[in-house]
Amino acid sequence: MSGKREFADVNPADGTVIAEVAEAGESQVDEAVHAARRALGGEWGRIGVRERVARLHRVADAIEKRFDCFVQAEVADTGKPVSLASRLDVPRAAANFRVFADLVKMSGLESFQTETPDGANALNYAVRMPLGVIGIITPWNLPLLLLTWKVAPALACGNSVVVKPSEETPATATLLAEAMQEAGIPNGVYNVVYGFGPGSAGEFLTQHADVDAITFTGESRTGAAIMKAVAPTVKPVSFELGGKNAAIVFADCNLEEAVNGLAEAVFLNTGQICLCAERIYVERKVFSEFVEALKQKAEKLHAGWPNEAKTDLGPLISAQHREKVLSYYRLAEEEGATVITGGGVPKFGDNRDQGFYVQPTIYTGLPESARCVKEEIFGPACHVAPFDSEEQAVAMANDTKYGLAASIWTSNLKRGHRVAQQMKVGITWVNCWFLRDLRTPFGGAGLSGIGREGGMHSLNFYSELNNICIRL
Repeated sequence: MSGKREFADVNPADGTVIAEVAEAGESQVDEAVHAARRALGGEWGRIGVRERVARLHRVADAIEKRFDCFVQAEVADTGKPVSLASRLDVPRAAANFRVFADLVKMSGLESFQTETPDGANALNYAVRMPLGVIGIITPWNLPLLLLTWKVAPALACGNSVVVKPSEETPATATLLAEAMQEAGIPNGVYNVVYGFGPGSAGEFLTQHADVDAITFTGESRTGAAIMKAVAPTVKPVSFELGGKNAAIVFADCNLEEAVNGLAEAVFLNTGQICLCAERIYVERKVFSEFVEALKQKAEKLHAGWPNEAKTDLGPLISAQHREKVLSYYRLAEEEGATVITGGGVPKFGDNRDQGFYVQPTIYTGLPESARCVKEEIFGPACHVAPFDSEEQAVAMANDTKYGLAASIWTSNLKRGHRVAQQMKVGITWVNCWFLRDLRTPFGGAGLSGIGREGGMHSLNFYSELNNICIRL
């Protein structure tokens, strides 16, 4: 069955077309959902937890067997450096399957012996059942990592899935289908549809009556639209949305470690990670020293070809997204910012000039009310502001409609605990950034999301718990 039309998958490094992708029409999405429903009534619905776990481990093995293929597909789609895809995206994809497979094998549920009014007893225990067909919509910034972060626990709980990857980055979702087949995952358990949001595959998937739940990572506005779409059928949703994350740097910190850590937090993946720090608050006595050190870090970043080992700064995902980021660069100057470094587009004199690179950028001097301090830029940029007291730093960090992540940098462990517990976010790092244990809760507050993923939180979202009460 042919799709509605084809659209281009573009390499962000030089603007060339990698492939033409068939957009799924409503009938194709319907076919995928029905295939997922049939799979629940077939072999996949009959196998036990032990066999399901074994097959998910084989998926991880298949990813590692095709490691270089996954890396190259991810690099071509996103433009991220090959070094980043090799150490983060693909290893985490395999780890996601192993962690959730092992977790579902080891997880337990509550049971209670209950005394009845007539003096007898009853036994209450819960069993974990699949939720059904899960619609999964994933973003373009960490396509494989975030796809497997959702697919792995969904399959571990016995569900089937219909995946709609970002139209910008369809390749690794396709490769994962091949890994699934190689691992013995039955047909219909993992389905992929390509396309856009409104009036396309994304909308058709979220509005489909036979989809039992939706999980989505992406922009807050899109999350709000999905909530409206699923409201009539009261589908469960799990959203990890945008952020305007803050970091607080105290004067007693190890300044070198703080600069190194926050250079990653601002510029990793060209700032295109929901957890990146766009607002940095630095105690005034070390403010100038910190800004100068971060400036030196930014100016040493090498914006090279993604497949070069020395490259540590890739392009933005698309021409459209670059224009959005550049519009904030212009706005920052209009709002009165001091440009410490960057603020424009690098010139290469080769085909990279046809790609979507921007300069890593640091600003100071903006008021807290400035749009560039309040709105998510999602690029390699941050605003650095001084503070004079712990209370002031906490108030500024929390003055946002988002609530995804924060980081605290201090050598005073009591202060680290105290300030971290005041952050109105889903995850706070102390003297580190992006350090993850996949068993821990992950998600955001406010405009940053609904629900938590990770560990038992993921298993509980992708499960229906049935309490069984037996009178003894």
